[in-house]
Amino acid sequence: MQNYPYIITISSEKGGVGKTTLATNLAIYLKAMREDLPVTILSFDNHFTVDHMFEIKGQKPRGTVHELLMGTKATELVHVGQYGVGYIPSSTELGDIHDRFKGPMTLARMLAESGISGIVIIDTRPDLNILTQNALYAADRVLIPVKDMPSLENCKNIFALFDQRGIDKKSLALLPCLVDERIKFDGVFKDQKTLLRAFASNRGYRCMDSFISKSPKVESLNTNPDGKIYPILTHARGTEVHSQFTEITRDILRTFDNTPESRSCLYAQWLSEREGKKKESYLARLEGLAERCLICGVPLLERPDERGFYYETSDRAMRGFLHNDCFADMLCGTLYGLYNDSQAHGAARTVIAEKAGKSVSLFIPRDSENSYVLDFKQFNHAGELAFQKEVAMTGFAEGEFDGVHDRLYLFLNESLAGYEGKLREGSWLAVHPVDPQNPERVLHEERYRAVQQLQARIGETLKTA
Repeated sequence: MQNYPYIITISSEKGGVGKTTLATNLAIYLKAMREDLPVTILSFDNHFTVDHMFEIKGQKPRGTVHELLMGTKATELVHVGQYGVGYIPSSTELGDIHDRFKGPMTLARMLAESGISGIVIIDTRPDLNILTQNALYAADRVLIPVKDMPSLENCKNIFALFDQRGIDKKSLALLPCLVDERIKFDGVFKDQKTLLRAFASNRGYRCMDSFISKSPKVESLNTNPDGKIYPILTHARGTEVHSQFTEITRDILRTFDNTPESRSCLYAQWLSEREGKKKESYLARLEGLAERCLICGVPLLERPDERGFYYETSDRAMRGFLHNDCFADMLCGTLYGLYNDSQAHGAARTVIAEKAGKSVSLFIPRDSENSYVLDFKQFNHAGELAFQKEVAMTGFAEGEFDGVHDRLYLFLNESLAGYEGKLREGSWLAVHPVDPQNPERVLHEERYRAVQQLQARIGETLKTA
């Protein structure tokens, strides 16, 4: 059975609010309170606190967050570290990642396909770059530490991101952190946490019932003569912060237990459904292909390696593949009257075939005073007109071959035939070059969508011409 992780993202645009302390210690508390629960942590920040907290000396390196974001499966990178917590080592080399993460759900897909189970905690940078946004959108719960009014004000940007994407904000929760309980106020808002919660509520933000106090004892765990980072669980027992982390962890576990399907699981289901629909569409396109080359009439299965071009009519009524040689020879005859027995045929055919392999060729027959004329055009892959020529189709309207354009006439009759011996009015034929090693790839969802978009641009050009 496929495993899907429950994602907790720790995020704030404000530095110094206790994000990493929250992330690392929450991982330890989760593992301590439920030993059989896999807990994994990773960080997009470059301070390496995660590594210092969890690394075990002598472990063989398996890769870092950089490899994860470049596509390596997470299960291949997780190190089992101190306290039984799994972690993916941090990296300073994330500057080249951002171009890969242009979409908001890239990380969600990676985690949905990671094979990791249990809880994954993501510590983010103090900004809303594309990696932070991906971590926010992938999360089942987002904990936003706030310690003062500036950090509270910054929360509006996270909530605005969710509004822009139309994502439910129920996963977002503020957590008052580094609260100095010595500070008291007169009136209703008697202390920092009460004041922060009141301002948060006034802005429509949800706060956790818990909070984390400011504690000199806890601060010393990160800065000490040993040069180590110690966990609150083992080195701050008896403090209020220890009890507060216990309460926060219990709240997280209750929510985890009451979530039948994590966000990554739901996203994986959506991906599976989408891939299924893509496969159905692809198979439907395959079934609609002509079984033979319309120029020579030979079944394509007899010479499968020679399929070098894909054709489709503008109304999508006819589609199929053409042999490389058949299409190149037809262009030689149609455009220049050059045939196999002519002296210039070989050199011209090479040039014409090369150009056709880089262009989309359009065949636009039109009825002109009871006779047909062919408008032949070639467009580059940006949809710009690169070549055009008008060809008289002598005898085509009468159903007669002229001995010159026989291959062209067969091709047009087979693909664009309408009623009473006439061609379908307003229809045209586009021929696209394909990879002979894998011609069916042109019918895959993304590639076929690109073909349709290009033909739509060409169609608009034809309307304005």
